Amino acid sequence: MSKKIMLQGTASNVGKSTIVTGLCRIFKQDGHRVIPFKSQNMALNSFITKEGLEMGRAQVSQAEACGLDPIADMNPILLKPCGNHKSQVIVRGKVVGDMSSKEYHEYKLELINVLDDIFKDFEEKYDVVVMEGAGSCAEINLMERDISNMGMAQIADAPVILVADIDRGGVFASLVGTMFLLGEDDRKRVKGVIINKFRGRKELLDSGVKMLEDIIKVPVLGVVPYTDIKIEDEDSVTTRFKKKVGKSDVHIEVVRTPHMSNFTDFNIFETQDDVSLRYVDYGEAFGDPDIVIIPGTKSTIDDLIFLRENGLENQIKELHKRGKLIIGICGGYQMLGKTLKDPYHVENDSEEVEGMGLLDIETTFELEKTTTQVKAVMSDNLHGYLANLDNKEVGGYEIHMGVSNELEGCKSLLTVKEKLGEEVSYIAGSINKECNVFGTYLHGIFDDIGFTRTILNNIREMKNLEKIESKVESFEEFKNNEYDKLADFLREHLDIDKIYEIMNEQD
Repeated sequence: MSKKIMLQGTASNVGKSTIVTGLCRIFKQDGHRVIPFKSQNMALNSFITKEGLEMGRAQVSQAEACGLDPIADMNPILLKPCGNHKSQVIVRGKVVGDMSSKEYHEYKLELINVLDDIFKDFEEKYDVVVMEGAGSCAEINLMERDISNMGMAQIADAPVILVADIDRGGVFASLVGTMFLLGEDDRKRVKGVIINKFRGRKELLDSGVKMLEDIIKVPVLGVVPYTDIKIEDEDSVTTRFKKKVGKSDVHIEVVRTPHMSNFTDFNIFETQDDVSLRYVDYGEAFGDPDIVIIPGTKSTIDDLIFLRENGLENQIKELHKRGKLIIGICGGYQMLGKTLKDPYHVENDSEEVEGMGLLDIETTFELEKTTTQVKAVMSDNLHGYLANLDNKEVGGYEIHMGVSNELEGCKSLLTVKEKLGEEVSYIAGSINKECNVFGTYLHGIFDDIGFTRTILNNIREMKNLEKIESKVESFEEFKNNEYDKLADFLREHLDIDKIYEIMNEQD
C-alpha cells in the first residue's frame, strides 16, 4: 500500500495547493511514484484531459509536478458555481447536472463509494498519494456529510497536516480554534501544522510557535515565507488581480467579469519581460492598453450584461475604434458577436441577447457541453496584429455550451484539425477584416510561446520598438523550473524528514 498525507486548511486561500504541488515535486525528486488527489474542488478554473474529461486546474499543476499527465480522478468532484445559488456538478470529469447546495448535500452520500474506489486504485498504483482538502476543515455545519476534509481523511485513513495563513492575521487563534472545533478522532489525525505566507524575521515568531505547540500538542513543521515562485492560483481568491503594475512596452488589460473562468490562460504573459498585465475589476476603468482581453466565463450572458450596465462594453468599443487589439476567449468570444441565442434557457431567462457586434458571428447555447483537447491551424492572409501567423499550428482545449456560426463577411481565425486524437475540420475562432478583433474557443492558445511572442512583436513593431525574443523557450519548461524552485524552497523551510516520518507511521 502507498504512503499518504493530507493537507487541510484553516480557511480558503491559505496556500494548500501550492504546498501540495511542492511536496509532489519533492517526493518525485526523491524517486517515488507520486500522485495528487483532491476529492472535491470548487473553482471556475478547469482543464480538459486527453480523454475529454474536465477537472480543476490546481490538480493539473500538481500532476505536472509529479511528472504525470492529468487525469480527472485526481479531482473526481468539481463544482462550478453558475448563479442562482447553484453549481454545476462534475463527477469523474462529466457533468451530472446543476444542483443547489441542499440538493448537493443530499447527493454527497452517493459519492462516498466513488471516492473510496478511486483512492484504493491510487494506493495500489503509486508509492505516495498527496491529498488536499478544501476551504476550512472546521466548518461545523458541514461536518456531518463532509467528503472534502476530515471525511476524506477518514475514507483514506490518512494523517493530516494543517496549513494556516499568517499574513491575514490571527494565525495562532485560527490554528487553536480549528483544533478545538474538530472531533476527538479528527484531532488525533492532525500530526503537524504549517504556518504559511510569513513576512518578517522568523526569530520574532519563535516564542509564539513554542506556545502554540504547547497548546495544540502537535509540532509546527515549518514557517514558509512569501515567495515569487510562479505557480498557478486555484481560483478567484488570489492576490494576482490586485497587483500594482507599471506600464511596460506592451500593456495588456483583462476585464474581470463576475463569473470569469480560466484566468490561468493569461499566466504566460507574466513570463514576458516586456509585458505588463492588469485585471480591470468592478468599478474600475480601462487605461490605455495595447490589448484588451475578455476572458472565459461560466455565465456569458450575465457577464455581458454586467459589462454593458457598468460602461465597460462602451469602453471596449471605444478602444476598438482607436485600433487597439480586442481578444475574446470562449465566453468572451461569444460576447464579441452579433447575437447570443438561448432557446433552452441554459444561461439566462432571455432567449436572445444582442452581442457587442465586433465580430460577425452568432452563438446558440446548446444543452450539451463541449469538452475536448484540440489541435488547430491558423488561417492564411493574416495581417496587422496577426501578421506572420499564417498556417501556424496551435493547440488548446475547449469548454463551452454554445456553438458559434460565422455570418457573411466574417473571416475564420483557425480551423480545428484534430479533436481527442481524431481528424476533424471545424471553425473554433473568428477575426474581423482589420485583424484587430479576434476570438476563439481555445483555452491555452497563449501557452504557445511562438504564437504569443509573434503578436507581442507585431505590437512592438507598430510602436517602433525592436522585436525581442522570449527568454522562456517553452511554457512547459518554465513551469518545470518553477516546480523545482518550489521544491528547493520548501525543503529549506519545512521539516521534510518529519513529514516522511508522519507518513511512515502508518505502517
